[in-house]
Amino acid sequence: MRSAVLTASVLLCALGGSRALATSLADEAAPAGYGYRDASGTIDTRNHGDLRVSIRTSALKPERGYTPIDVVLQNSGLVSLQVRLAFQGHSNSGPRTSERTVEVPPQRRLVTWLPVPATVQAGSILVESPGLSPLTLPAHTPVYVERSSGGTVLVLGTLKDFDDTSGVPRVEATGSPLFSVRTVDPRDAPRELSAYVGYSVVMVPGDLAAVPADVWAVLESYVLSGGRLVLPQASSRLTEHLPLFTAEGSRDAAPYGFGRVRLCGAALECGQALNAMLGVFIPGAVSPAGAAPRWERSNLLAGGLTPLLDHANTPVGRFLLLIFAFVLAVGPGGLMLARRRGPVAVLVAVPLVSVLTCVALVMWSVLVDGFAVHSARYSLTWLDAERSRAVTLGVSAWYANVSSGPVRFPATSALLAPENADEMLADLDWTNGLTVTHGFLPPRTYREWGEVAVLPSRARLVVRREGDTVRVQNALGARLEQGYVRVGSQSYALPALEDGAEGALGEPLPEGATPVNQLVSSVGGTSLAEGRLSGGEENFRAPLPEGGFIARLGGLGPAPSSAVDVELEAGIHLVRGQSEGGRP
Repeated sequence: MRSAVLTASVLLCALGGSRALATSLADEAAPAGYGYRDASGTIDTRNHGDLRVSIRTSALKPERGYTPIDVVLQNSGLVSLQVRLAFQGHSNSGPRTSERTVEVPPQRRLVTWLPVPATVQAGSILVESPGLSPLTLPAHTPVYVERSSGGTVLVLGTLKDFDDTSGVPRVEATGSPLFSVRTVDPRDAPRELSAYVGYSVVMVPGDLAAVPADVWAVLESYVLSGGRLVLPQASSRLTEHLPLFTAEGSRDAAPYGFGRVRLCGAALECGQALNAMLGVFIPGAVSPAGAAPRWERSNLLAGGLTPLLDHANTPVGRFLLLIFAFVLAVGPGGLMLARRRGPVAVLVAVPLVSVLTCVALVMWSVLVDGFAVHSARYSLTWLDAERSRAVTLGVSAWYANVSSGPVRFPATSALLAPENADEMLADLDWTNGLTVTHGFLPPRTYREWGEVAVLPSRARLVVRREGDTVRVQNALGARLEQGYVRVGSQSYALPALEDGAEGALGEPLPEGATPVNQLVSSVGGTSLAEGRLSGGEENFRAPLPEGGFIARLGGLGPAPSSAVDVELEAGIHLVRGQSEGGRP
């Protein structure tokens, strides 16, 4: 018997270890393959009265974020048409929708984009317009997204430009390509960060001058927030579009905010750069945790991750105590009552105890959990004080007894759902930026969201000398809890300061100190938020330059969802940038 138990234990350990190893390899194994596959998709065109509608019915699905579906609307009439586009997923994608309302001027062609969560495999788009009879409008147009066996590359240009510039051979899907490519005309490219953030690499293979200025602004936001941008040539105007780029002579991928920019010359060099980038596993800059799949019944979150919010953990001990008290009252208590007062008293007491127990549970939920939204928030922010903006990667955990209302996000930000979600989690309206109309936070449901954003900001850290003393002023918009600054080729610890307060620096740190790693490790061990922001930490951990600083702030943080009224359970926000007056 003992040997049988030992054998079973060994088998269970082996199976558990092999499953953990398989999961690890599946998550981090490098892609394998050769060449690329064209996944630009097909277009379905239909005429409906004065409105001509062209919808891309198959498109390349990025690894995360959103699949941008382009819709071309041509109004041949003399009156403007207001057109509503609504996408709903098929099968197990759930009842949620992604929609956008646009106005098409008379005698004009309009290209619009409808971002669809990358978790969706298929769905249909409905076109509605008050200016047209319902009989003339199309039925639901089916849309399918194509998964890539390797990386995904969004190309702003033609396929010929990509072939001439990259030199990577084109293969069929059955040939195990290393990555898949989707081409988009630069003039019609989307102007929202959400349309780019999920792609492994974005490349401009042709003339850089052919890319409109507003598209360049989105491309810069994409690479600032953790993307990888490949450009085939250096241009004298490149610094106008990428003002932080300072490595024009380098052939390596240069850090740019949280992302990287790669310049390449000849076709062979561009092909090698793409193969090198896409030949390794590329994690997302932000990785919120989703609910555990059915086969992980013992876990609350996928991969066995711990919730960031204590409210997500069921108070098992308290419930067991309540159940024990209920059993004592109904069992032994009922027996004693029956002996003393008779069975009629038991018939009255047992329902009364049940009612009191239910009232206690309700009162506990109201008084302890309440009707507030509970949240824990973590973020990494790169300040560009010279251009008055902040680049933020954030992850937040949410829980509430009641559902939340609509939440708005600007076009220069992207809301990211967990990558393992198997359905659309919320109703999305892209008419003016992004508005999550329903489903942002369902009642009594733990949920995590990721955010990337490039937003205007006047936050800064002011450094000035007063004789032999160096003083700093906290103008970062929140309490400064800990930090470091480099002044005069020496690193100093920042004092704890309220927003707007000033303080003096102490003695410099010893030579060889690594203040950035010290601060990041002090708040999150090996990684902040248990690795949910690890994809953005590589560039963030770079040594401080002269005048540079890194600080830990409290509060809600700079991410767009900070506008939601919450009871904050935890808030850790790391900010780095150049101090004002810190350079000689």
